Amino acid sequence: MRADQILRPTPAGLYCPQGDFYIDPLRPVPRALITHGHGDHARAGHGSVLATRQTLDIMAIRYGDDFAGQRQAAEGAIRIGDVTVSFHPAGHILGSAQIAVMPDKGPKIVVSGDYCRTPNPTCAPFEPVACDIFVTEATFGLPVFRHPDPMDEMARLRASMAEFPERPHLIGAYALGKAQRVIALARAAGIDGSIAIHGAMQRLCDYHVEQGIELGPLVPATADQVDAQLVIAPPSAFASSWVQRFADPVIGFASGWMAVRARARQRGVELPLVISDHVDWPQVTATIRELAPEEVWITHGTEDGLMRWCELEGFAARPLRLVGYEDEPE
Repeated sequence: MRADQILRPTPAGLYCPQGDFYIDPLRPVPRALITHGHGDHARAGHGSVLATRQTLDIMAIRYGDDFAGQRQAAEGAIRIGDVTVSFHPAGHILGSAQIAVMPDKGPKIVVSGDYCRTPNPTCAPFEPVACDIFVTEATFGLPVFRHPDPMDEMARLRASMAEFPERPHLIGAYALGKAQRVIALARAAGIDGSIAIHGAMQRLCDYHVEQGIELGPLVPATADQVDAQLVIAPPSAFASSWVQRFADPVIGFASGWMAVRARARQRGVELPLVISDHVDWPQVTATIRELAPEEVWITHGTEDGLMRWCELEGFAARPLRLVGYEDEPE
């Protein structure tokens, strides 16, 4: 069986004709398999959704209990039509998974979704899954992207808080995944006091705590008086009147894109923190070498740069040219 008979790109996303399902579809479909809860991968309105229990919970928090006609938690190998699928940790955010698609005859394909090899205290680590075809993201698929140790970035945050104790430190972070990771990293760095969080991330922080992830004392950042020097908020909050309640704040932002200084300047970021939940260049190339698949399919990101590397390294590769997978909406 040819690979494109098992999985192929369509305008609605990656489609498996043997199982009649889509992976991370871009529009409502009868059956969807979802890698993780970020809005560019997990959309509401599908007939049925198969995902990890945590991703299903996150979708219900974000879209309401009626986000899909039916839902099923992925546990073990599951037969769908003429293929078997299984979910494996991706190390990206809580509940994130790679999806392995296995026909009775033909290549085994693993769709990584978004993934990261840097240890993350808020989710299970990436699990290498042997496969014939590996579908990889290329968000940071250029040699220039080499992310520092997140704890070094936390040391910079602590140093700034110590240098400017009278100034609140407002750190922009996406509400799902990045915010909780920044809080957990801050705790690991020794920031023990209250951390204020914007109301938009309260329920998601509560859910992480319910799942056993220690975030320490959190207080609302939407009160008239915010008694915390460190404040975490979604980037969109910085363009609202909410930010005006803080006198002379240090504005920071936690993202892999903060490695691009022009982006930090455009956002008016005084304290850029390079903290990413995606593989950087050394990680994505090391992962391909480790898995040594017969073919690499490349999606969402700088596909051409990773394509060229694969050619030079002797890996057969193709770009999927899928459109619609970008940063988590703010």
